[in-house]
Amino acid sequence: MTKIFLNRFLSLGVMCLLLGATYTFAQVTNSEIVGRITDAQGQPLAGVMVEATHLPTGTLYTAVTNDSGRYVLPNMRIGGPYTVKAIQAGFNEQTRENLQLGLGSAATINFSLSTAIDVQVTVVNDDLFSEAKTGASTNISNEVISTMPSIGRQLTDFSRLTPQYGGNGSFAGQDNRLNNITVDGSYFNNSFGLAGQPGERTGVSPISLAAVEEFQVNVAPFDVRQGNFVGAAVNVVTKSGANKYNGSAYYLWRNPSLVGKEAGPNAFNPGDFKFRTWGFTAGGPIPFFNFGEGGPMFISGKDKLFFFVNYEDELTTAPGTTWSACPGTGCRTGSVTRVLASDLDTLGNYLRTNFNYDPGAYQGYPFSTPGKKFLLRSDYNINQKNRLTLRYMQLDSSTDVLMSNSSSLGFGNRRTSLDALNFQNSNYSILENIKSWVGEWTSTWSNSVSNSLIVGYTKQDESRGAITNLFPMVDILQGGVTYTSFGSEPFTPNNELRYKSFQIQDNLSFYRGAHTITTGVSYEKYESENVFFPGSQSAYVYNSLADFYTDANHYLANPNRVTSPVTLRRFQVRWSNVPGLDKPVQPLEVQYVGFYGQDQWKVRDNFTLTYGLRMDVPFFGETGFTNPLANALTFRDETGASVQYSTEKLPDPNILWSPRVGFNWSPTRNLQIRGGSGLFSGRPAYVWISNQIGENGILTGFEQIENTTIRPWHPNPNRYKPATVSGAPATSYGLAVTDPEFKFPQLWRTTIGVDYRLPWNLVAGAEYLHSKDVNGVYYINANLANPSTNFTGADTRPRWAAGNRIHSNITSNIVLKNQNVGKAWNLAF
Repeated sequence: MTKIFLNRFLSLGVMCLLLGATYTFAQVTNSEIVGRITDAQGQPLAGVMVEATHLPTGTLYTAVTNDSGRYVLPNMRIGGPYTVKAIQAGFNEQTRENLQLGLGSAATINFSLSTAIDVQVTVVNDDLFSEAKTGASTNISNEVISTMPSIGRQLTDFSRLTPQYGGNGSFAGQDNRLNNITVDGSYFNNSFGLAGQPGERTGVSPISLAAVEEFQVNVAPFDVRQGNFVGAAVNVVTKSGANKYNGSAYYLWRNPSLVGKEAGPNAFNPGDFKFRTWGFTAGGPIPFFNFGEGGPMFISGKDKLFFFVNYEDELTTAPGTTWSACPGTGCRTGSVTRVLASDLDTLGNYLRTNFNYDPGAYQGYPFSTPGKKFLLRSDYNINQKNRLTLRYMQLDSSTDVLMSNSSSLGFGNRRTSLDALNFQNSNYSILENIKSWVGEWTSTWSNSVSNSLIVGYTKQDESRGAITNLFPMVDILQGGVTYTSFGSEPFTPNNELRYKSFQIQDNLSFYRGAHTITTGVSYEKYESENVFFPGSQSAYVYNSLADFYTDANHYLANPNRVTSPVTLRRFQVRWSNVPGLDKPVQPLEVQYVGFYGQDQWKVRDNFTLTYGLRMDVPFFGETGFTNPLANALTFRDETGASVQYSTEKLPDPNILWSPRVGFNWSPTRNLQIRGGSGLFSGRPAYVWISNQIGENGILTGFEQIENTTIRPWHPNPNRYKPATVSGAPATSYGLAVTDPEFKFPQLWRTTIGVDYRLPWNLVAGAEYLHSKDVNGVYYINANLANPSTNFTGADTRPRWAAGNRIHSNITSNIVLKNQNVGKAWNLAF
């Protein structure tokens, strides 16, 4: 058996190489029924017709048993109920009814035909007991989604049913950005990596729970069709229409009185919270015209053409801040800051009167998060062999956010403390708008070949809400600590992020005796445009309100002065440094090519062995920017060796090989032992790569001056930007580069699990999962000189003093690299 297995594995690898390559991360969107048909003496019966009917839609699936008596009904709709029949001349018809199919599972239905009186049996498939189940996975059905409570109405509320779930979208200890989410087989991640999943930027789920039929969380699937992750693969399938028209309408709200207003004996004012959601669903057959020989005829869509539509509108309002200004007494207690209301009133009026700038309120204002989501799906039974699914999904959402507390621009620590309170118009909003199209064509070419083709396109916009007119950002200190802030938020100006992904993937399956051989090819093209322009509005830090008034009044008296009568604590400004480029766009293009192949071998009726091979390889486009001065510099890696980096060099097309093997053994009807081992790989957060394009010393210029009088106040945010730019490297800058040998994250994962069926339809189980990094991710600062000293005591690690740089004009050189030191394990019951 070992020799046969090795020969088949090597043959499979050769077959994959001959097929050619495009990168695939094909995800499962359907289910299947498999089985074996014998006569009363246990001998296999060939040529038996097997029919499975999806009762809600009348969709019919057929297959004929081969010489070993086996059959496969692939690419079947999930859910049910199904009725399955085995028909053979000379034998009584056998029937199985009320069968439910789970996403990504294989229901095993064996028949024993005889000439005796037929006995009809009703069975219900169990997702936990399936020959397709090898590693750690969890199916969440529509019944679970409909009955379990969900406060946030997010799919992550139900991900907690997965034993390996660690919270905040993390599975098996991995960063939530390293998951792979698909909807109806189409890639649907927050791939740029500023959040873990779509909708997380605004907190609005892009898919209504009312539109989800089922989803599956795969932590260690040894089916090579499941890929492009090192955390988990989350496969979501949306609802479809049926032969009966049906629909729903709903309105949900939360009563503000449910918000607590006391913490023990202490009263608390939480502000006014409101939430409401309304929506509707509708589905059914679509009537259509058929142009036949007798002319056009109006035909019902029953058993043929179906639609499903969902619309949902939600709105959340909450306090922008519960911190308040001091009315004159009772300062620095509870949520009352030290900032005097009289100071803010005076400052606001001063800015409106003299600079025509309204800083907004400073307390008691609301934040809102609106979200509108729409989904339309159509399913077409072209004929008994071919089916087509089309789906469109859209999310429009935004949310208000308090201005940043970061000190990398200005002085920082501007709000949510007893020391500082900012004005409302220094806050900003984030957009999250998504449009997604996908089509899937499944076909059964013959009794031994089936195919699934998926084409998808997704556009995502995570820009920040537009600011009509930029105004310099100002931090005002009192006692060396930020007191108040006004002006345009430091990191928001022209902050734009748009990305899109086109995918085409094809999965081809061959059924040969006890073997199901699957091969797949796919192509994905990802493109993003990121504009991060912090400080382009100019940032001023004054030591006191009095200093600001003095400098501003001096401007009003003499707008063209070149020095300030006061010393500014800090001045900063950033500008686009490339001639002809109005804003520093960071373009990123990635193309994936790859392939996979596997064999699912039914060694015995109760033992299935799955083994396969994947190859993934990315190709990066050119950055378009080169810093020759930085390229000529020598830096130091973590071993102390001298290294040089190319600022324009993105990772090479490094190949990732991912062999996997899994098994499922059922020694008795109520006992299942399963497991496997293999490599899993997935894309990194693309922001890690995009950082290299933005941090190269060329794209932008930046000036920071401490304790200065040569940058007096001016309301024009462009006042101190160069009139012309040369594109030469800035005087001082930071670098971000990627090691040319950097490979996408990859880990080795091994599982072993046992499931036992108890009475009362209960299942007890235990599962052990072990993960080890093959290509983990870490960073170094290659511009650090030798350590200044070491820590003392139990911790003797090297220690660097501030400013200990190899090149003083390079603030840092952050290098993205791989390591293989991470390990994790999980034991679930």
